Amino acid sequence: MRARPTALVTLAGALLLAGCGTGGELRSAGRAPAAVGPVRLWPTLPPASAAPYDYGEGETARVPGIRVPGGDVRRLDPVAVVRAGLTAPPDRTGSSDELPAGTVRAIGACTSAPRSCPVLRPYFRDLTGDGRDEMVLAVRMPGRQLSVRVYMPESGGLTRIMSTSDAVISVQLAGRDLIMRAPSGITGYEYRTAWSWDDRQRAMLPTQDEILRTGEARHRSPVPRPSVSRPPRPTASVSGERR
Repeated sequence: MRARPTALVTLAGALLLAGCGTGGELRSAGRAPAAVGPVRLWPTLPPASAAPYDYGEGETARVPGIRVPGGDVRRLDPVAVVRAGLTAPPDRTGSSDELPAGTVRAIGACTSAPRSCPVLRPYFRDLTGDGRDEMVLAVRMPGRQLSVRVYMPESGGLTRIMSTSDAVISVQLAGRDLIMRAPSGITGYEYRTAWSWDDRQRAMLPTQDEILRTGEARHRSPVPRPSVSRPPRPTASVSGERR
């Protein structure tokens, strides 16, 4: 009679082993497609030595006359920041912070005519990852253009770490990225550019520039882009998904 428990244990073990073979095992999903590496075209062409146009990337400037107590940009007057920024010399040749003369005059009249002031209310987000908020500002310009700039508190003062202008559909903050959507000349598509902080350059750079389907075509002419806009993007990729 003592041998009976041993037999039961042996039978249970056999059933478990049988169950392991009926499911959960690895199965082949078929032959994997062969990987195709990039092929360089026209390898004898010499590499370009300079950018074909000024995209506005990497342009930073110390804003004169603006102090940031405790590094808190929320205390700053956005109109005063924009006014001071108009006189800030860029850190490298060529500045995308220039505004049309009419817009500059409207900024000067923001105190007396606040309803027509082209400076939009600021937003605040830590875009650099240093634990302090940056100030995100925008200025309306003719032709439904928008000048977008980002200011970072630094060493008790203020540094402009991004400035670009475009005819935009929307501007969004996603995590530590600033995303600008702009109309495309192709019906049913739009440009989408993500600007991200680059610690090496100490500036916001356009880290992703795409042309994407909008989901439904806009049955109207694309917004014209005056000379303040960036030139056409020759290297944008086409994707079928919206992000």
